[in-house]
Amino acid sequence: MRVIQTGLQGSVIVQSPLYADERGSFTTTYDLHAFRSLGIAFGVAEDHLVHNAQANTLRGLHFQQVPSAQAKLIRCVRGRIYDVTLDLRRDSPTYMRWAATKLHEGDGRSLYIPVGCAHGYLTLEDDTDVLYYVDAPYDPGRGRGVRWNDPVFAIEWPARPVVITERDATYPDYLP
Repeated sequence: MRVIQTGLQGSVIVQSPLYADERGSFTTTYDLHAFRSLGIAFGVAEDHLVHNAQANTLRGLHFQQVPSAQAKLIRCVRGRIYDVTLDLRRDSPTYMRWAATKLHEGDGRSLYIPVGCAHGYLTLEDDTDVLYYVDAPYDPGRGRGVRWNDPVFAIEWPARPVVITERDATYPDYLP
């Protein structure tokens, strides 16, 4: 495994080797010891598999407040996504900056998102599945979000969402 910097403090892409032969392929999506050797302190509390039926489905931008804040490891296992990390850590040198990466099935890449960052993605294909590993349990009372098109962040999305929940579409403007 190796890391690729995203431009946001603490957020990295983890590139896993992919082994292929006549049977198919094999890759390791998470290895506690390998992550520690790469300087990523991340343990899995839960994992979630999300199916998105339609292209241009937008989920996010979500985060959880302390004491239930979560770090996440995101991997696209079918289809393609445009994945966005938004730094909301006031003490971070990359506060209020965002970074995007495309993830797709078979690319051997996962996106690590540290505590204090919001996360969201736009599907680029129908029938896209995304695997989330999180280091703290889901806590609906601590769940928060910022709007995908909030002008204070000026996130450059590749397309407008066709499918988006009312909650995600109506978060108020972010006040720094």
